Amino acid sequence: MAQTSLQKIFSGYLKGGKLFLSKDALATSYDPSTITHRDKQMDLVASILAPCLRNEKPSNAFVYGKTGTGKTLCVRHVIGELAKTAKENSVQIKTVFINCKMKKIADTEYRVLAQLCKEFGYDVPPTGLPTNRLYEIFYESLDSQKQNVLLVLDEIDALVTKVGDNILYNLTRVNQDLENAKLTLIGVTNDLSFSETLDPRVKSSLNEEEIVFPPYNALELRDILNERAKLTFIAGGVKDGVIQKCAALAAQEHGDARRALDLLRVAGEIAERNGEQFLDEVHVDKAQEKINVDRVLETVRTQPRQSQAILWAIANNQNPNQTTGETYEKYKEVCKKRGLEVLGPRRASDLISELGMLGILSVHTTSKGRHGRTKEISLLISKHTTENIKETLKKDFYFE
Repeated sequence: MAQTSLQKIFSGYLKGGKLFLSKDALATSYDPSTITHRDKQMDLVASILAPCLRNEKPSNAFVYGKTGTGKTLCVRHVIGELAKTAKENSVQIKTVFINCKMKKIADTEYRVLAQLCKEFGYDVPPTGLPTNRLYEIFYESLDSQKQNVLLVLDEIDALVTKVGDNILYNLTRVNQDLENAKLTLIGVTNDLSFSETLDPRVKSSLNEEEIVFPPYNALELRDILNERAKLTFIAGGVKDGVIQKCAALAAQEHGDARRALDLLRVAGEIAERNGEQFLDEVHVDKAQEKINVDRVLETVRTQPRQSQAILWAIANNQNPNQTTGETYEKYKEVCKKRGLEVLGPRRASDLISELGMLGILSVHTTSKGRHGRTKEISLLISKHTTENIKETLKKDFYFE
């Protein structure tokens, strides 16, 4: 019986050469035994948390750094080593990690408290109890034994945006009422100005120490990729120049190690999918394009409907350098067709500027001589990506 196209793909994959040994080392969840180029930051985190080993309360801490600078990885690594030392010396330390971007865990104050209670073995109903009662349950469970509790709030800025900063105030004041336990907060954020947004009384009660993780440079990213590549690919599977190119591209993206690792992984997947025995710089170029398209499409999907309407109007204008006036007229047509409220020219111009800040559009002011000045708009993305955007808006949001 003739093979179907799907069977051919699967059998071809099995017969093809194997490029990957394992992809685990390129995953964001991977926990390396050694962490490169972050000794200074980890030493600082360790020195702040070390008082736990003498049953003393450490200072609260905020860890700052852009995406992909190793913040969470290093905090987890340091706390893991701290826990080992504590166990060897019969010191009671409990660590609780909460990712504040997780839905149904950290999108309301109630859910955060319910998750904290659960960490201490107390199941509470998903709704129904007064918030004050949840605090009482958490405090009682926390103080049930003599211990140091390290509460790590990853993406802490997302929590404050959703529920306000009063929860931080309550958590920092809890130590006044505890007899056995001590609670220390460790906030991790990529918002370098986060603490400045807090209410003064909250900031005062936190009394935190700050650790800043700088972006990686190209040489540091190269070292990280070299270490991970040895664990990921077969010997000779990565051609010269691949690691350097991935590192250089990621260094341009604010020194994001995740970006570098994603580039290397996607490049390898493209090479393997094509039946190649190795990956080279051409595969990196293709990976860069694919990741950029995926990023842009995800950005488009999460925009408000009004911004999507403006983008649809721009993407369907044949003029590569259109004026804001042209765009606004087409935008009004889209709104009327889709039953959307038509925003005023000034608000629409603000949304265009926001799309420009996202790197999707180029917006610049040009002089028309005696006719004054106007803004010209052009797409910064490839024709292929533009078509993908149009298809996404048409399919997911019914623009047509």
